[in-house]
Amino acid sequence: MKTINGQELKQLFLSGANNLYNHYPEVDKLNVFPVPDGDTGMNMNLTLTSGAKEIENKNDSSVEIISASFSRGLLMGARGNSGVITSQIFKGFSNSCQGKDKLTVEEFAAAFAGAKETAYKAVMRPVEGTILTVIREASAAMVDRVKPTHSIEQALDILLEEAKKSLDHTPDLLPVLKQVGVVDSGGAGLTIVFEGMAKAAHGQFVERNTNLAQEESSSPIISPSSYAGAQLSEDEEGYGYCTQFILRLGKPEDGKKAFVEKNFQKFLSAHGNSIVLVRDDDIVKVHVHTLTPGSMLNYAQNYGEFLTITIENMSEEHHNIEHGDVATDMMANIERGKKETKKEEKPWTDFGVIAVSSGAGLDETFKELGVDYLVSGGQTMNPSTQDFVKAVEEIRAHNVFILPNNGNIVMAANQAAEVIDNKEVKVHVIPSKTIPQGITSMMQYSAELEAGEIEEAMKEALGLVKSGSVTYAIKDTDINGVHVTKDYYMGMKEDKTIVACVKDKMEALKSLVEGMVTDESFALSIYSGKDITEEEEAEVNEYMTSQYPNLDVTVRRGDQPVYSFLVGIE
Repeated sequence: MKTINGQELKQLFLSGANNLYNHYPEVDKLNVFPVPDGDTGMNMNLTLTSGAKEIENKNDSSVEIISASFSRGLLMGARGNSGVITSQIFKGFSNSCQGKDKLTVEEFAAAFAGAKETAYKAVMRPVEGTILTVIREASAAMVDRVKPTHSIEQALDILLEEAKKSLDHTPDLLPVLKQVGVVDSGGAGLTIVFEGMAKAAHGQFVERNTNLAQEESSSPIISPSSYAGAQLSEDEEGYGYCTQFILRLGKPEDGKKAFVEKNFQKFLSAHGNSIVLVRDDDIVKVHVHTLTPGSMLNYAQNYGEFLTITIENMSEEHHNIEHGDVATDMMANIERGKKETKKEEKPWTDFGVIAVSSGAGLDETFKELGVDYLVSGGQTMNPSTQDFVKAVEEIRAHNVFILPNNGNIVMAANQAAEVIDNKEVKVHVIPSKTIPQGITSMMQYSAELEAGEIEEAMKEALGLVKSGSVTYAIKDTDINGVHVTKDYYMGMKEDKTIVACVKDKMEALKSLVEGMVTDESFALSIYSGKDITEEEEAEVNEYMTSQYPNLDVTVRRGDQPVYSFLVGIE
């Protein structure tokens, strides 16, 4: 092809998204830190899937329309920092397509250069050795090497070749990657997308593999040695992800298939275990353990639309079962979400607060502090841009304050603030990166102040608290001079500095607090996770109160998954 039109571009985008879908678990395994929240692949997959759904039925021949629709889908479905950056890459590509029905090979290369520019502008402090480096180096080489005599196929071959080189180079730019022995996960995901696009250009369109749970799938982009011991296996962990969702069944006139419970159950059984399927009129609740949650979600959406989706690493489910729980707190989140969808439209107010939370205890804490709307999310399932847009629309406040409470969610919140199409609404993102930061910030919220004063006070409060956490290690590794043993408990500061890795979670907590408390500290707050018993919680309270008599000690239930303890010190 010497030029490319909208339908041809559509095939490239769909093939790229499918290729990532087929390999996103491998991207997840590239997680540097040995914690159960390696979700870059999942976030990028859900983001690309959102974009693909926007264009799969579009018959427009214009590259402007196809690229704009794909970009919009990515924008609204973006999850996590990797997903947001990916959406910005294709937004930049789309900007270069404005006013064009076709692209020449040179314009095609220039569009990727535009993709790089937009992506870098979206990140306040760009870090090299990441997905940004891959798009920068690959697009620059593409522009330099592509000539008018080249075809679109040749241009994509160059893009893919240079992306692979850049990906292999990421450990030289980001020391922590070299230390652990992995390439950047976001860069790997983007390179896999480019691989799918290149294959489609050569007539080898990549279809989705819906049997990922049964078939081995490996990408030549990522060598097995790059997993740094993070690979999950059925023998070690059972099925990899606990997946739960509520589906509202649709009708044939809406493009949905007729729901046959026996067939649905058969599909779930073929791709997972520990299955619970409950139907109540047009509502279907599903719980399943699977290695490929994406295939479950894509299959289910043939029959309706999701009210809620929650996915967690199975290691956490195993943890909960060991302590006598039947399921994680996700069902509580699902029920909460279901109730929220039934709320009547509220009257407009001056102020409203949205907070990301995961766990009944944390939910209660935020509600007590005055949060109006809770968005389910956390380490293992980041809310999308669309989730925040929906929350802002439902809260019906002229000034909305968002507390992301996770460093990997801040960009999605910021993106939501940019796309809100209502001049009557001003969205203020308070960039809280931890739950303790969000709680401390919320304590400074007062509807008696002006919007600007509220935002300033809440942002200033973020610097008043130091955060830490205790969780279990998912692999053996050495990082920053600390040896980490799989299934041991790690005490980590908010910058992911590992203070201790020991067999006992209580000892990990004690070491963490000891390493965080200073002479200036005056308050200690600890939120116990779902795996912590009431007896253990009482033990923590007794120890901390006696060990730190000069601190105002608060220990309360958070019921958060994955993390046994969340710690805040002011």
